[in-house]
Amino acid sequence: MAEADPQKTFNMHEAKTNLSRLVERAEAGEEIIIARDGKPRARLMPLPIQSGERRRPGRWKGLLDHIPDSAWFDPLPEDELARWEGRSRERP
Repeated sequence: MAEADPQKTFNMHEAKTNLSRLVERAEAGEEIIIARDGKPRARLMPLPIQSGERRRPGRWKGLLDHIPDSAWFDPLPEDELARWEGRSRERP
């Protein structure tokens, strides 16, 4: 497994140039220090996980209409069902 990049302090120009990459690292849990003239000036760190949009029942209505029910609910063929249930195909 590759080791994580140990560098966590970036000068202002480097931070501006690589802001998207640094934000991705912060989102992954790293704390990034931004320095000016070699002195730490700011800290980029992940925000606490925020709850998403409130649940709206029915917002997916109509989005899956083009998928036939058979894609979800087709029963298994009898011989395959028998193998899953651990019984022979033949019934007494």
